[in-house]
Order: sequence, then structure tokens, then C-alpha cells
Amino acid sequence: MQRVFVFPGQGSHSVGMLAELAQQDRGIADTFAEASSVLGYDLWQLVQQGPAESLNATECTQPAMLAAGIATWRYWLKQGGARPDAVCGHSLGEFSALVAAGALEFTAAVGLVRERARRMQEAVPAGVGAIAAVLGLEDDAVAAACLEAAQGEVVEPVNFNSPGQAVIAGHAAAVQRALDGCKARGAKRAVLLPMSVPAHSSLMRPAAEKFAAPLAAVPLQVPQIAFWSPVDCLQQEDPEAIRRLLARQLVSPVRWTDLVRMLALAGATTFVECGPGKVLTGLNRRIEKRPEIQCLALQDIASVQAALAQLN
Repeated sequence: MQRVFVFPGQGSHSVGMLAELAQQDRGIADTFAEASSVLGYDLWQLVQQGPAESLNATECTQPAMLAAGIATWRYWLKQGGARPDAVCGHSLGEFSALVAAGALEFTAAVGLVRERARRMQEAVPAGVGAIAAVLGLEDDAVAAACLEAAQGEVVEPVNFNSPGQAVIAGHAAAVQRALDGCKARGAKRAVLLPMSVPAHSSLMRPAAEKFAAPLAAVPLQVPQIAFWSPVDCLQQEDPEAIRRLLARQLVSPVRWTDLVRMLALAGATTFVECGPGKVLTGLNRRIEKRPEIQCLALQDIASVQAALAQLN
């Protein structure tokens, strides 16, 4: 294994994303139109025109990021880009990775992601929960701050994104107490994120239980490209195991640091972020600093052309 495509999740979205690629290739907007046919509203218009408050709502962000990842993937293939040896995704990005791997049909994934987002928002109404990033603090210190701040509520580490970068989530007041505790322990930065649900925390348990039924109804195939998950940092081939993992994912931390290291140990030398922004590319560079490991991002025409020149 050498080349791994990584698909971003919530946090990489923005109003106007993929506009430049869409000017060159109508297929970008067509992918969003496919998603819109499932959703019942114009997803492309929302992504291009906002408002940001609507795009930031979980029920809109998740389908938007799925469509963005697959639109970029299709554009890469149309430009003659080679298929990778493996795929993975950060949280929501796992659905994009499964579509790219041929394990999940795109419109079925749109419906699943919409249901996932709805269940997540129902589990914790807006304003009740919060999610925040902590920079410049070791994982153990972040966990200790959460334990101290809980005080009968929920606040937990939910993303281990790179050395010195974690995300915590839970009840809003407990998250704020934990942020204060992280700052007191020397965190360089501790800030709330513009997301409407405390993803991957134990508060998502009702969502995971309700998501099991729609998940069971959607066909899954054996991935045609090796699929790795940040839930357990392993390659997954069995469709039923993948189905169980997608339900478990809602209440499990995203172990991105461990996943990238495991992929590198398995022989990965190039990580290519497929979708808007370059959040994962920055994380990957902090995780694997060896000069022989490349980290690229497909976010606009220039970056796609540069990746084609390097990888083809």
C-alpha cells in the first residue's frame, strides 16, 4: 500500500466551497443535484450562497460534505487520476470513503447521512451540547480536564486529531468548564467549534440506537479499495462489520492520529485529502513528519493538477 485518499468531515465546510472546480466541470454541481434529489432542497445553492448558519446546521453540513467529497473524487477520476490503494475518512468522511470504495451507493449514502444527522440533532437539541478544539495539550491532560469538569454532566475527548490537538464534546456548560481546565493546564488554544451537536460523545447513544434501523436497510458491498476506519484503526472488509462500525462510530472517539500511524506502518507513503479545505492534510503532516511521506490536498484546480503531476 502506498497511496491513501482521506475524506474530511464536518469542520472543513464553508460557504462557496468547490466553486472554482465547478466553474471548470459541471459534474461538481451535478453531484450536488443528485444529493438534492434525495434531500428535497437545493444543496448546491445552500453551499454556494449560504447563509453560513444554515450550512453549519448538522442536518445540512453532513450531506454537503458527503457531496463535496464525492464530487472531488469524481473530478479526480475524470482528470485521469489514479485510484488509491486505500481510503479512509474522518467521522462523516467515512461515508464518502465507502462510496469511493464502491461499498455504498452515493444516493443511498445521502439518505443515510441525512438520517444520521437528524438523529444526532434529536439526541441533543441545539444549545444543550457543545464541541470544542483544544490545541497544545497532551491527550492525557485533556482527558483529566474533562474528568474534573464533568460534575455529573458529560464532557469527553471525542477526536484525537494529531499530537497536541484534540476535540472534546458533551453538555455545553461542562465543555466550557473543561475548556477553562485545559487553559489552566497550559493549552495554547481552547475554543468552541461551529457545530450544533456534541458528536462522538456518549450523549449520541440514543442517536446510534435509532440509526441502526436505517443503516440495516441500506445495501453494503465489499469495498473494492481497501477501507480503513479511525474507530478501530483497522482495515474493514466485511459489509456487516462495516455496518456495525458505522453505528458504533457515533459514540466512539475518532482516533485519527493512531489511524495515520497505522497506515504509515502498513506502507502508506502518500496521503491525499479529497474534498474542500486542507484540514486533514495539516493534521497528517503533524502526525507523520518523515520527509518521505507526502501529504497533498485536492481543493482547487491548481492542487489537483499538482497532484496529477506527482502521482500519475
